[in-house]
Amino acid sequence: MGQMTNESLSPSTIFREAFRRHGAGLAIVTLLKPDGSPTGFTATSVASLSAAPPLATFNMSQTASSWSSMKPGAGVLIHFLAADSLELAQTMAGEASARFAGDHWAPGPDGLPLLRGVSAWLHCEIVSTLEVEFAATVAVKIVGGDLEEAGRDPMVYFQRAYGRAVAL
Repeated sequence: MGQMTNESLSPSTIFREAFRRHGAGLAIVTLLKPDGSPTGFTATSVASLSAAPPLATFNMSQTASSWSSMKPGAGVLIHFLAADSLELAQTMAGEASARFAGDHWAPGPDGLPLLRGVSAWLHCEIVSTLEVEFAATVAVKIVGGDLEEAGRDPMVYFQRAYGRAVAL
């Protein structure tokens, strides 16, 4: 097989198309705004950074409504979604003003917005942020969390759609 090249595509187009072909786990990050109201967003960029000590990262836009709350020392919850959490994923990916309308969440540790119906969640403290252009990487230390029922297929985001990860 030869290597294909298409020099007519822009780096931006190649980037978007390549990542559309890369299935990624789906998580929701929630935290509190300075006024104490809940905020959050969906993330396909959650990754483990270290097991000892337990650290993770996620990426986000600095133009996101939650960005102003991303300060070192602030608490966040990272929620991992199962394939049966489609309605929750759609709600949290929708309009920012409607993400916390309803009974799909309740105050959790430190008053942080805790979502119902997730497969696992981590209670985290922001350790550091790295700003790059209009984006940022946020590093967090895991201080707690919980695991829900095992055996649920994880939700993935692939080709601009929600899907189910299954064993091959």
